[in-house]
Amino acid sequence: MEKRALGNTGLSIAPLVLGGNVFGWTIDEKQSFAVLDAFVDHGFDAIDTADIYSAWAPGNKGGESETIIGNWLKARPGMRDRVTIFTKVGYHVERGLSREWIEKSVDASLARLGIDRIDLYFSHEFDPLTPPAETLETYAKLLEAGKIAHIGASNFDAGQLGEALKVSKDENLPAYEVLQPEYNLYDRSSFDGALRDLSIREGLGVVTYYSLASGFLTGKYRSEADLGQSQRGGGIGKYLTPRGTAILKALDEVSARHAATPAEVALAWLIAREGVTAPIASATKIAHVEGFAKASGLALTAEDIAALDAASA
Repeated sequence: MEKRALGNTGLSIAPLVLGGNVFGWTIDEKQSFAVLDAFVDHGFDAIDTADIYSAWAPGNKGGESETIIGNWLKARPGMRDRVTIFTKVGYHVERGLSREWIEKSVDASLARLGIDRIDLYFSHEFDPLTPPAETLETYAKLLEAGKIAHIGASNFDAGQLGEALKVSKDENLPAYEVLQPEYNLYDRSSFDGALRDLSIREGLGVVTYYSLASGFLTGKYRSEADLGQSQRGGGIGKYLTPRGTAILKALDEVSARHAATPAEVALAWLIAREGVTAPIASATKIAHVEGFAKASGLALTAEDIAALDAASA
């Protein structure tokens, strides 16, 4: 499996990251273990989660995903040395990126994951109420204590990220080394342009979330009637537009040329994008992981990429 440098962290990862948002939500612990085993067996090595996953599911309070990953690591001796773990803190303003909340949250995440150090710790979203210096000073203490190895920013726009990087430089504080933006064939505007340019200029690693647009880019959802197929269907209706139809048509055409699925092509497009280290994608069954392996080895032609770019422009 090809390895890619994750920005300037010194970490190298396979070109696709497993999303842990489904663990404890749409699949239970046993099913999650099967997906995680298959993921590693195919040569992949990076797993993304968050302290909030999956608080939105009935009966959950958050931390379920981290707990399942921690139980899996405990049940697989030696596995910790084979995988890179990402998690996040500070989703929603009531949690935020204050010193108090981060210090409380990191210990809870470490306990749930059953590990001594988080490889990559993300600010889950920009916090308008906490000065960037307070957040970065807190991370400095966690880095010094060995609780985290690197820091990243998720859901920051170019202005927010640029300001945080400036504070790091001006005040000699740790800097964000990885960005996690929403980015896929349909949702391109928030990353393409200033944010991508900044990431490339600063040498940041980039791991994209919603890489399959909540499943829309799999091609399973083509009409309102299809939305009831899964628990995630409710969030997919917004993609049922003329542009969405054009994107699916282009995916179908490219997929046919490569004997691949639309999902595999959509992921391969991301893997080939300038400035992207690896897309994050979730799996609820082993067949999805097999598709990730195919996507990672799928070489799109210039013609393929041009067709996808044009449909999604």
